[in-house]
Amino acid sequence: MPIRDTLQELQDFDFADMDLENIGSWPMAIKVIVWVIVFVAVLVLGYVYHISGLQDELTVEQQNEVTLRQEFGDKAYKAANLDAYRKQMQEMEESFGALVSQLPSDTEVPGLLEDITIKGLESGLEIETINLGAEKSEEFYIELPIEILVRGGYHDLGGFVSGIAGLPRIVTLHNFEIDQEEEGSSLTMKIMAKTYRYKDLEG
Repeated sequence: MPIRDTLQELQDFDFADMDLENIGSWPMAIKVIVWVIVFVAVLVLGYVYHISGLQDELTVEQQNEVTLRQEFGDKAYKAANLDAYRKQMQEMEESFGALVSQLPSDTEVPGLLEDITIKGLESGLEIETINLGAEKSEEFYIELPIEILVRGGYHDLGGFVSGIAGLPRIVTLHNFEIDQEEEGSSLTMKIMAKTYRYKDLEG
């Protein structure tokens, strides 16, 4: 169809009479224009929908990339420092073993009480009482309280505390109570010592 005729047909066509149910009667030029518009609209909508989906996938993949990079960096760091980790683990095991060896077993508690008594006498103190308390079970160890009551001078008490702290076995001191006697310069000190036994050492 010549372009002049097509233009004339468009000019003569009354767009107010366009009826979707009677598309066949539309001029060819109108049909072509409508088809082109519909085709372009479908392409645009499909493109936008497709691009939107790809954008979401891209965002997810970018997040995954960040996570994977972090995991790779962590693993690479650990791999590069594997020997150092092994050495540190060995040192920790040795330290743990040394600490465990400082925890008295059942059979060593009397010897520990004797050591405490000796430290008191060496410090010039008078030992009033040394009483074992009830054991208290914790998650990894058992706590054994020892109530100690001694009498002596201020410096003697300090020497006794230092002597207890220097014992080869782990002993911690708690709840210091020091009182002045009514007569003389002597002091009485009540103290709670605690020693510990590792649970795995139990028979």
